[in-house]
Amino acid sequence: MSEPGGDAAEPLTYAGAGVDIAAGEEAVERIKRHVRSTIRPEVIGDIGGFGGLFAFAADRYREPVLVSSTDGVGTKALVAKAAGRFTTIGMDLVAMCVDDLVCQGAEPLFFLDYIAVGRLDPDHIEQLVEGVAKGCKQAGCALIGGEMAEHPGAMDPGEFDLVGFAVGVVERDSVITGDRLEPGDVLIGLPSPGLRSNGYSLARHVYFDIARRGLDDPAWKGAHRTVADELLEPSVIYAPAITALLREVDVRGVAHITGGGIPGNLARLLPDNRDAVVRRSDWEPPPVFTEIQRLGAIADDEMSRVFNMGIGMVVAVPPVDVFRAIDLLRERGHYAIRVGEITAGRGVVHLER
Repeated sequence: MSEPGGDAAEPLTYAGAGVDIAAGEEAVERIKRHVRSTIRPEVIGDIGGFGGLFAFAADRYREPVLVSSTDGVGTKALVAKAAGRFTTIGMDLVAMCVDDLVCQGAEPLFFLDYIAVGRLDPDHIEQLVEGVAKGCKQAGCALIGGEMAEHPGAMDPGEFDLVGFAVGVVERDSVITGDRLEPGDVLIGLPSPGLRSNGYSLARHVYFDIARRGLDDPAWKGAHRTVADELLEPSVIYAPAITALLREVDVRGVAHITGGGIPGNLARLLPDNRDAVVRRSDWEPPPVFTEIQRLGAIADDEMSRVFNMGIGMVVAVPPVDVFRAIDLLRERGHYAIRVGEITAGRGVVHLER
């Protein structure tokens, strides 16, 4: 009798165990053009190395500080999977990372992604990386590396996870900490047409479990967009506009409005002796937020704590720079508006109705 795995057994292969090397190689070939489309002059080499190489000119900076950020897209990935639409979720991934970097004054330089799948489908991978590349081009950073991993047994076919990592640079004396905030400084909000990548566990529960809506149903009564259209609305990438603003006006604070909403994220830049007053009446949230609130009978405070409510980024500038800042941001495609101000206090965000 032959031992298990001996001569009489059929030869095993990695593909037989669930990992398809050939599919991985095909996926790499497919994504090369997307990756190359993001190249900056500082990038050294090409896709396929063991590490991404990036050399920035030493004479451009006096005392450079590298700033890094990593994030994912949360359960928005489940909506993309259910809808079979993967070409924009990579843009969300880039936005979540690079828009954190600019909160400390950093210019995004390069980006890496990590894609884990239950079964590797080259077309699926290409769509995901295409979105990442589009996001990188919008942000002005290079996609210099990444990893895709096939995890049979740990993940079912069709399941995937998407994670990103970004690095930026800022002069040491230009790092934004919020310490220079003064009473009277004005808060300017940059609009977000959708949920970005936050609050999706609640949004999915409301739309699919409570309201029993389908992905192809109207997002709200009379809407010309479907539930899938709204929930997969790609995140706005604010980094280029904020980077440009930093060169022109005295920006004293920047807050990326993600999980935790305006109260949770604006509080992160407040020193102990400053408060922020935000007037919710100064803007109208996009309909998707009011529909989620209506369908789920969600309290105002809970909505503001979970979702961005239509404001994806907040910057603080002195009063003398307000109109210049708003004009610059609008020139960059963001209909920026005044949403509040800084006061003396104890590090608290006050939301006024």
